Amino acid sequence: MTATITAGDAVFRFRRALTMTGPVCEDGWLRVAGGRIVSLGAGRPPGAAIDLGDAIVLPGLVNAHTHLEFSDLPVPLDAAGGLPGWIGRIVQVRRERDAAADAAVLRQAAFERGLAESAAAGVTTIGDIATDAVAAIAWAGVPRVRTFREALGLSPAAGELAWRSLARDLDRLTAGGGAAGISPHAPYSVAAPLGRRLLALAARRRLPVAMHVAESLAERDLIATGSGPLHRLLEDLGAWRPESPPRLLPAAEWITRLARAPRGIVVHGTFLDRDADALGRLARHRDRLGVAVCPRTTQALSGTLPPLRLFREAGIRVAIGTDSRASNPDLSVLAECRALVAAGAASPAEALRMATVDGAWALSFDRRCGRLAPGLAADLVILVPEAIRDDPWEAALAPTTRVAAVMRSGRVIAGGI
Repeated sequence: MTATITAGDAVFRFRRALTMTGPVCEDGWLRVAGGRIVSLGAGRPPGAAIDLGDAIVLPGLVNAHTHLEFSDLPVPLDAAGGLPGWIGRIVQVRRERDAAADAAVLRQAAFERGLAESAAAGVTTIGDIATDAVAAIAWAGVPRVRTFREALGLSPAAGELAWRSLARDLDRLTAGGGAAGISPHAPYSVAAPLGRRLLALAARRRLPVAMHVAESLAERDLIATGSGPLHRLLEDLGAWRPESPPRLLPAAEWITRLARAPRGIVVHGTFLDRDADALGRLARHRDRLGVAVCPRTTQALSGTLPPLRLFREAGIRVAIGTDSRASNPDLSVLAECRALVAAGAASPAEALRMATVDGAWALSFDRRCGRLAPGLAADLVILVPEAIRDDPWEAALAPTTRVAAVMRSGRVIAGGI
């Protein structure tokens, strides 16, 4: 590396680029102007260029599912008891924070810390699940964010409160220039009437949606029999009233309803291989629904990975997320890719496509980012491998490969050369 990258128009010379649009571009160049990719090609660059040496250039990584509000947690919460046990602990953390005098300041600080960590790890685009309207979403010097405003409620009163809060925050979010979405939390936490209102609003406003679906076998037990560990948890939290149990919908029905939005994400989908109806509906709606998997989180909470082979065979797009630092040691999408490769669930090329082009599609940013192509935003990750390898996909995911610089729309947001 022989130069320093700064914002502005420039031509970059690299050893390899993984464009996600075709073959690996070897010994090539890429021109950036006005925050966009203008052109790229192999061979000698036109005019003066910043020489990146042996760097591998990727599109900016996409974290399709995370909860930035927990980015200040130093270690993940205890996973004992699987998802129900973990939810009990996360509710306790959230209640303690909400009771603090400076709760809004704490949430904002965690959000900003998550943005900075994500950028340093090569992430330029994030799908964040938020429980309130967080400020500074439209900043230029951080990853772009699609904020899915989350809502949950099992009783009519809780549903009405959640609805009013969500509608207010959506207006604040869009007025501030943020990219919005709607997230009914999960089949075990959203009663049918509230879900109907949320998804109707998403369809009316043409907003993407995201929902945690089939992330635990306890979810299926609750919906099928009204019993099990999630039922006990909800009773302990005061969310389930035996005298007036909520109307809950199975995963298959939720998938059909999610497909009424212009774009939707089924989050986790860990046990969809045990629900042929739900998986079949997801496959039928693959033109607008994809899956976001969080490998290290599902391994920690469920001891398994989602059925990626079945998703691929059905033609379903799969994106990658980090969930949060409440369930994960960091916000590294590259580490999630490595986890899939190490488990034999994906090749390096498949994992990196999930982390770029498929993630951008899931967040409805596919016309803006996710590939290295003229006209798209100049979102770049510049990786410096410790040693040259024959396979650039493997080199990109090698643990010793360093994230040297990250650009969003032609502006450096992390690192430097």
